[in-house]
Amino acid sequence: MGDVTPASLAPILLVLGDEELLATRAVTEAVAKVRSVDPEVDVREYQASALTVGEIAEMLSPSLFGGRRLLILRSGQDARKDLVAALLAYAKNPDPEVQLLVLHLGGAKGKAFADGLRAAGATVVPAAKLKGHRDRVAFVRDEIRRAGGKCTDDAAEALIAAVGNDMRELAAACSQLVADTDGRISAETVSRYYRGRVEVTGFTVADATMVGDVPAALEALRWALHVGVDPVPIADALADGVRTVARVASAGRGSPYQLASSLGMPAWKIERAQRQGRGWTPEGLVRAMQVAAECNAAVKGGSDDRAYALERAVFSVAAARQGSTR
Repeated sequence: MGDVTPASLAPILLVLGDEELLATRAVTEAVAKVRSVDPEVDVREYQASALTVGEIAEMLSPSLFGGRRLLILRSGQDARKDLVAALLAYAKNPDPEVQLLVLHLGGAKGKAFADGLRAAGATVVPAAKLKGHRDRVAFVRDEIRRAGGKCTDDAAEALIAAVGNDMRELAAACSQLVADTDGRISAETVSRYYRGRVEVTGFTVADATMVGDVPAALEALRWALHVGVDPVPIADALADGVRTVARVASAGRGSPYQLASSLGMPAWKIERAQRQGRGWTPEGLVRAMQVAAECNAAVKGGSDDRAYALERAVFSVAAARQGSTR
């Protein structure tokens, strides 16, 4: 955290974005920072929609408590106009003994409030969901650094392939990997660590399904469900497997490295998809995409038997590969 002094505490923090992990972390770090300056700090949390102008004036009033305060205002996008006006007026001349932290989803709702805080000089902490694959790779490398380790790009790629895109799961996997190894993480480390740990990933199910190995796919699926893996990431992995093979197949011939930039996909993923794509016809892939979409709808729509929906999808995708019309 470095040396934190009263002068280095930002009077107003705006945590902007809809990724819960990053927003929660920003709050935890802000509280830790202010406590390192004053262990007796008075930390108070409010929901913006439930707060009145009178209450906020009282909270920000210098005479009320004495001592340092941290006011955390959640769901800033829901603040009413009078509250926004009062806070923006305060933001122009904040009390040095008070730190105001506003969490805001960052969308169109309540945009004027976020813009006003930014214009008043608030320190912005980005907490938006990661959109692209490159952002996720950077996030994983950063997480491993935070945990005291080092990691290559291809190791980050391999970890995302094993764990999926959920940021909480990725963050947990990063700290676990660093804790269980010497901290130098390569793609080989990731594959060694996750080999045989089917409970962690639906990609094992997808990989076996795409090459038509139904017994291996069903064994992996049943084991994953047995150890409590949520069916949703398994359905997502299956859909991603079909989609990736279809995209790579439609890109035509070429080395994985030539195709990597045009497809926006790492070379190892293209190479795997090319291997899995052997034996597929375009019609079979179209059918498999329909099956994966139906399976996703059943699993995410709260189907009575999500395990059955996944098993049926494994059989149907394998059947589509064999060119049957099942």
